[in-house]
Formats: sequence, C-alpha cells, structure tokens
Amino acid sequence: MRSPTVIVTGANSGIGKATAKALASKGANVVLACRNERKGQIAKQELLAQVPYGNFTVLKCDLNDLKQLHEFVEEFKKRFDSLDILINNAGVVTLKNEVTAQGFEKMLGVNHLGHFYLTEQLLPLIQRSNRGRIIILSSGAYKWGDFDESNANLTEEFSIAKAYGRSKLANLWYVHALSERLKHSHINVMAVHPGAVSTSLGVDRSNGFGEGIHRMLRPFFLSAEKGARTSVSLALRDDVVNGGYYYKGKIKAVDGIAKDLERAKHLERWSYEAIEQALS
Repeated sequence: MRSPTVIVTGANSGIGKATAKALASKGANVVLACRNERKGQIAKQELLAQVPYGNFTVLKCDLNDLKQLHEFVEEFKKRFDSLDILINNAGVVTLKNEVTAQGFEKMLGVNHLGHFYLTEQLLPLIQRSNRGRIIILSSGAYKWGDFDESNANLTEEFSIAKAYGRSKLANLWYVHALSERLKHSHINVMAVHPGAVSTSLGVDRSNGFGEGIHRMLRPFFLSAEKGARTSVSLALRDDVVNGGYYYKGKIKAVDGIAKDLERAKHLERWSYEAIEQALS
C-alpha cells in the first residue's frame, strides 16, 4: 500500500510540527511547508531524531506572498505526482494592521487568502488521490468575526480580535463553500478547532513582544501534541464528515453567520477576484 503524501503548513513549530511528527510516525511522506526554510531544516533534523524512519521534505512556503506560493506548488509538482492530505495549519496574529506582499490585511491575507490560493492550486493533485483530505485549522474566535468587502483591509476600525476572528470565520466559510463544491467527489474538506494551545501565535517575531504573556499563561494551555490530535485523526480515519467542524475529535455545530452558505460562497467569489486582481 502506498504511503500517503501530506503537506503541513507551518510545520516547523507548534501544532504543525507535532502534526508532522505524528503522521510521519504512521508512515506518511510529510512535506514541511515552512515560511523560513532554515527553520524548516532545523525542524526536520529534530523530527528525524524523534522519528528516525520518518520521510520529511522541507519546502519554502510563504503564505504572505501569493507569488511565492505559486513557486511552492510548482516545486511540489516536480517532486510528487499527487497529494493525499493537505493540512492548512499555519496562522498569524499581528499586533497592528500589517499587509501581505500583495497588500491584503495580513491576518486575512495569510490565514485565509494564502491558504485559499494554495488549496485551489493544489486541487488537481488532491483529485488524483483515492481519498483526498483537506483539513483547515480555524478557531472558536470565528464568533468575533464578520466580513465587509468595502473595508477588506480594515483601514477603518482595526482591532486584533476582530481581524483574527474574521480570518477564522473566513476559514470556516471556505470549508463550507469548498465542501459543497466537492460534495460529489472523493475529497473531504473539514475544519478543526485545536483548542487553546501553547504556540508562538501572537508573538512578534522581530522583537519577541508577547512572549512574556505566553510564558505566564502556558500552564493553562494544551500542549502542541494534544492540539494536533484532531488534525491527525481526521487525516487517518475513515469516518469523517465532509464540511464538518471538529473540536476534540468530534463534530461541533457552528454558530451564527458561520452557517450561512450564501455568504460563504460570496467570500469564495471575492477571494478569487481579489487574488486575480492582485496577481494581474
């Protein structure tokens, strides 16, 4: 039986690294899709020390830059004929209103649009798999979010909570729209809420701001290994629900506007158009 090929974004630390370790220990060929290739290579060596028989490939994957994502996909195609499991795990929290390489508000641009573009580019390869899986990490923070395309870059009334919540709502809407689009295929699309996990999310990479708060709260967080369990389970088990939102391994109902398929499809259309315009 062929070993499944898996991409995990943000696999050099936190939940992504724990997910990569668990799947490699089950025999998967794991692509560590990392923004920083050097950190990816360091993570690979650390993972090999823990899973000596693990099959890991490091590829640069910068969700902040759509053009670089295209390069990632082209490089992946050179090395692999198909993709069985895509785990869109990476995410950012910015402490001020920052923008991506193409000018999108960064939390929406990385957490949603980067993964949206990556997924759409990889769909032909996922369709070659006998049982393709697309797993997108969201969060209970989606309840704080909404989307107004007239203020897509949040140039008015930016707040960390609303911007992050909006990006997590966008993740759920994309799962809703994509699972509907693929419902007659062999691909299952699912969202995961990993729980409150101790990671570097929200820590400023340039100056370390926020690390003190993380250290203080760390005893109350789940470990990265526990946070990865649901993603790992959905990647491997047979009894999954297309379009499902999973928390602690079980289906969980979503609230409010997250259930709105028409708004989900509208965001999907907007995402296509915004990306096309940004790359033209």
